Amino acid sequence: MSRGPSEAFFVPVTVASTGLPGSRKIAALGRLLLRRPLLPLGVAVLLLVLSWSVWPGVFSHYDPLLGVPAHALQAPSVEHWFGTDHLGRDLYSRTVHGASLSLRATALAVLIALVAGIALGIVAGFFGGPLDAILMRLVEVLMAIPSLLLAMAVITVLGFGTVNIALAVGLSSVATFARLVRGEVLRWRTSTFVEAAAACGAGPWSIIRRHILAHAAGPVMALAALEFGSAVLSVSALSFLGFGAPPPQPEWGLLIAEGRNYMIAAWWYTTLPGVVVAAVVLATNQVARALQDRHGVRR
Repeated sequence: MSRGPSEAFFVPVTVASTGLPGSRKIAALGRLLLRRPLLPLGVAVLLLVLSWSVWPGVFSHYDPLLGVPAHALQAPSVEHWFGTDHLGRDLYSRTVHGASLSLRATALAVLIALVAGIALGIVAGFFGGPLDAILMRLVEVLMAIPSLLLAMAVITVLGFGTVNIALAVGLSSVATFARLVRGEVLRWRTSTFVEAAAACGAGPWSIIRRHILAHAAGPVMALAALEFGSAVLSVSALSFLGFGAPPPQPEWGLLIAEGRNYMIAAWWYTTLPGVVVAAVVLATNQVARALQDRHGVRR
């Protein structure tokens, strides 16, 4: 039985369309949103805070370092969204401008932990032997020490300041990345395609770069997103304790520390910057968990 022109055209198009990559991606995105319904809100919060750090002047027209003493400790209003501090400075403006200092320190901390952890994990997992045993014992020692306590010890040696906080927080997180990367290297080192690459004459570093790291990138990036939220908390905590930038710099932790003496008379002084820090951490965790679902990572 012969088919008409329209029927002959219709059937192959229908069959081909069922396997479109775009359809599969949309379906996967839909399943992800069903599991993580708060993910769009988390992404929006992160984009907003990142915009604060890049273009703070666009989001606030007040000078974060200048205040009007007559306007001290004013409650949140249309003119001052977060109220004012004890020197009459606009607290919303200080929170917006503080995003640059806090997020820059956080990003540097995660970058340090990422680079050092990847290096340790690759060397330990790929080359193995006594070197693996020594490095893993070192990692276990680092993981046995609470990260905040270890960061405070590093700051005691390096001195105060935002950059030193970033170094301290980054060094305290190296062990987590090293353990994950080592596990991924051990997972993929004996794979068929790695053995085939070695049989074809590929060198160790070529195999690591082109094959092992390519497969480990997803879980490592998911962990980096999760550690970013932890680093925000650690940087803010160390700044709260006075280890960060000195006043009048508007670091988030310093803003919360300055407001603790006015909690009864001016609840907004500590509460609203603290809400921003909590929102950033929760939003980062939403993104990190979505990445972990995507790559099958469990921590």
